[in-house]
Amino acid sequence: MSATSLAALARTSDPQTVLRRFLALDAVVTGANGIAYLVASGPLGRLLGVDSTLLLGLGAFLAVYAGGVGLLASRARPAAFPVRAVIEANLAWAALSVVALAVWLSPTTPGAMWTVLQALTVAGFAGLQWAALRARQGSSD
Repeated sequence: MSATSLAALARTSDPQTVLRRFLALDAVVTGANGIAYLVASGPLGRLLGVDSTLLLGLGAFLAVYAGGVGLLASRARPAAFPVRAVIEANLAWAALSVVALAVWLSPTTPGAMWTVLQALTVAGFAGLQWAALRARQGSSD
């Protein structure tokens, strides 16, 4: 992905701002998912065919993780190491979601679709963040 297409996605040409916006979007989406799991683990568990206790645990983890990513996004210049850690965590989450679906989980059809959709979304965040980090490192800022 070129710096130009990243800039168009983030509606800015500043690589630093692009990176911060993709981190912030990740934090918002992840936080909303975590809160939904915490607040509605019973109904969501029934809909998705996933144990509500698992959803509670995932919700707590996602809420804390989202807070950390949000804190990183709030920095004027997020350090490369923690940004890479977020990217790697997102890739691991996406991979583990697919493995869990294939090996461990027995969700409903909506649950299987949700698992794949969220894995693709998280992998997409990782890709955007990686490209934005590379663009920032390649810029003269």
